[in-house]
Order: sequence, then C-alpha cells, then structure tokens
Amino acid sequence: MTAVEYEDNESKFMRKAKENPFVPAGMLGFFAIVAYRLMKMKSRGETKMSVHLIHMRVAAQGFVVGAMTLGVVYSMYKEYVLQPAEAQKALEQKAQEK
Repeated sequence: MTAVEYEDNESKFMRKAKENPFVPAGMLGFFAIVAYRLMKMKSRGETKMSVHLIHMRVAAQGFVVGAMTLGVVYSMYKEYVLQPAEAQKALEQKAQEK
C-alpha cells in the first residue's frame, strides 16, 4: 500500500465520519463493550463460556444498532427539518428585500 492510497483511505474515513458522526461512536462503543466483557470473563463465575460470549455479542450489537438508529434520526432531522427552515428563511429575506 502506497502513501497515496493510505491517505485516500484515511480521508474517506474522515469524510464519512463528518457526514455521520454516529459511525465512529458506534465503532468505539462496540470495541469498548467487547474489551470490557473480555476482561470481565475471568470473573464470570459459574456462567458457561458460550452464554457469556452471547451476552457480549448482544450488548455490542445493541449498542451499534442504537448508534445507527440515532444516526438515521439525526440525518433525517438535518434533511427534513433544518434545510426547509433555512429555505423558508431565505425566501422571507428575499421577499423583504423586494
């Protein structure tokens, strides 16, 4: 991988992160939950390994789904609430200028 390809991949990630800030938050939460549950595995007691891993997977996936849902709601808010309000203000300003 050349330096130019690396920069392209990095800028693509940064562009996507700016478009939807909940993607990096979802990734961070996923890895944090997995790391916490892996550290907690030592003190799981009588719980079977498979049950512990299933609980870890469900918690991590739940966090990611929640982050994705918040991201969709945020993007819908920007598109359907903020943009029409800005367009309406621009029309009112043009009407006042005339």
